[in-house]
Amino acid sequence: MKISELFNKKKTVFSFEVFPPKKNSPVETIYNTLDSLKELSPDFISVTYGAGGSSADNITAKIAGYIKNDLGIESVAHLTCLNNTKKDVLDILSEFKKNNIENILALRGDRNPDIEPAKDFEYASDMVTFIHENGDFHVSGACYPECHMESASLVDDVINLRKKVDSGVTHLMSQLFFDNSYFYDFLEKAKIAGINIPIEAGIMPVVNKSQIERMVSMCGASLPPKFVKMMQKYESNPEALRDAGIAYAIDQIVDLISNGVDGIHLYTMNNPYIAKKISEGVSSLL
Repeated sequence: MKISELFNKKKTVFSFEVFPPKKNSPVETIYNTLDSLKELSPDFISVTYGAGGSSADNITAKIAGYIKNDLGIESVAHLTCLNNTKKDVLDILSEFKKNNIENILALRGDRNPDIEPAKDFEYASDMVTFIHENGDFHVSGACYPECHMESASLVDDVINLRKKVDSGVTHLMSQLFFDNSYFYDFLEKAKIAGINIPIEAGIMPVVNKSQIERMVSMCGASLPPKFVKMMQKYESNPEALRDAGIAYAIDQIVDLISNGVDGIHLYTMNNPYIAKKISEGVSSLL
């Protein structure tokens, strides 16, 4: 099933994101995680591509294929273009087809100073066009409620996002944010720009302080005073910080659903416990 069809069937789509295990971790760990996440009945699960946008083997395709073919849940496979040639992308698309994958999240990918970019695709929108020319895939895209860190302004970022939509993206997943007002402001600007496709809100629950600080440094999300106070109060108590972070994420999601958000994309951090607690907290609203 193409992901865009889900938004015609449900008022609020609820999805998860997982990432492949690190090189020094047993690959079985991700399958154990997925088996636990299945019980929560997400509408789809996306699988990230490589670490920091680096080249990856077909592990993403294998995991996304397992989600769809073995668990019976629709999957979305991430694909970055910065370090991939056109031939690389064609090979990956072939792997996706073999694994019965219909949905792709097309991303530029993060720059790695140790890897020379392939230069076949300057922007994610270029790869979106290429994907449509070489297969019958549904293509999703990423968006940044607080502006991409390399964009001059949110207005410029939204204009570039419109180009991505015009190239064939029909569904958007947002980068994480901790202040819903930024997301609502972004939605308003996107609507003014003529972007009328489903936009999911990306929510990341707090797991630990260092992890959040690392993610914020990578994507530029701002931390509201309420969130900062929470981290400061519970930073020396991991269990309390985890529970407070779950409560904060649920509060965000309740507000978003109350305001008619198209969907919630939960960054699970491969942690079924956190995903379960949040799912239970909002299940009656979906």
